[in-house]
Amino acid sequence: MALLAKRPNGTQDVVPNEVYKWQTVESVVRDTAQQFGFREIRVPTFEETGLFVRSVGDTTDVVQKEMYTVSSTGDKTYTLRPEGTAGVIRAVLENGILNEGLPQKVFYTISCYRHEKAQKGRLREFHQFGCELLGAAAPAADADAIALADSVLKRLGLKNIRLNINSIGCPECRAKYREALKAYFEPHRDELCSTCQERLDKNPLRLLDCKSEEDQAIAKDAPVIIDYLCEDCSAHFEAVKKQLGIMGIDYVINPKIVRGLDYYTRTVFEFISDDIGAQGTVCGGGRYDGLIETLGGKPTPALGFAMGLERILLTMEAQGCEFMEEKTCDLYIAAMGDKAAEKTVETVTRLREEGFYVEYDLVGRGLKAQMKYADKIKAKYVIVIGDSELESGSAKLKNMATGEQTDISLGDELLDDFGAQYYELMMSTDDDFRSFVEAFAEDGENK
Repeated sequence: MALLAKRPNGTQDVVPNEVYKWQTVESVVRDTAQQFGFREIRVPTFEETGLFVRSVGDTTDVVQKEMYTVSSTGDKTYTLRPEGTAGVIRAVLENGILNEGLPQKVFYTISCYRHEKAQKGRLREFHQFGCELLGAAAPAADADAIALADSVLKRLGLKNIRLNINSIGCPECRAKYREALKAYFEPHRDELCSTCQERLDKNPLRLLDCKSEEDQAIAKDAPVIIDYLCEDCSAHFEAVKKQLGIMGIDYVINPKIVRGLDYYTRTVFEFISDDIGAQGTVCGGGRYDGLIETLGGKPTPALGFAMGLERILLTMEAQGCEFMEEKTCDLYIAAMGDKAAEKTVETVTRLREEGFYVEYDLVGRGLKAQMKYADKIKAKYVIVIGDSELESGSAKLKNMATGEQTDISLGDELLDDFGAQYYELMMSTDDDFRSFVEAFAEDGENK
């Protein structure tokens, strides 16, 4: 029978036996962000279209070609978010979060949407971990945000990730740079793609971000922004580099980095991997000191970054990084007969209330089929309950890995008996569990 529907092009399903990989990354990014003082924020999936036009920039590929936009019954149009920063800043302003004291630090894990050619590492629905640091103008804030991203990547076990940094200056020094770019590209106007011909007049900085190979070849010898930085921007960039040195974070200065969104100023950066092909940028960000004012707030310095979770996962898989273990069933209870089934439900309920992951038959299988199912779901232990077990008040607890069987009470001692067996198993097989127990015991001794 043919399927009536298939997933849209440029999207992917995360099936249950793969979701633990996502949970690994989500756990690390959340814990690391909180360690750096960031609090979680959640915002709508769609916003008024004008928010992205004003913030991202009307000359960017995102706004010109890639946004999913719909009209409502009135005159307004709404757009599925193509990135996270604009919506987060809107939420921060609308909810008065900047009045709670500065700096404000927020993080989020969201889905984003861009209509572009789907390929490995570039999807139409993708997911980002992002952080925004608001109200800090000092170069130390730039370095601290970079340090957070660097820490996440290292805690995930990623290797050979290069940090590229650049400064694209402030509006004043960038005006001089734009004139230099226009002078450089003007003789090549007819050779540029139609989009870049339009950008040459509106925003020549965007020519450096064009994906056309022909335009990239023309841009190869274009002037670089670092040569046009004003004194303040140059000093800021030097201070960022010094701070990164103190932190022990290696970097490469890449004068070609401009980032794809118009709101960036001064420091921009990218973390790049060579293990996933052309889409090697796994994290990108920078400073955007003018964005909050552009969206109606008071002039407030700000910066942030976004990390593509699909690209992170691709890189981890390519490098053979470790993921947290998939959660599997602690105990499967197989029943034979109606009375045994009632006892099974009672026992399952008690164990689940104590936090154990327990399964039992829901489809009317025979004993042999139940045992096969227990093996398929990777149950650590199995108990079989029948008439003899009900009469004796005890059953055999089978370790599915070793085949070893021990007696276990079905009465008041059930929780103690199973808890003791489970503890021994986890201490012998689960490094994280053993480390937690040892740390807990040591903490108790210290107290």
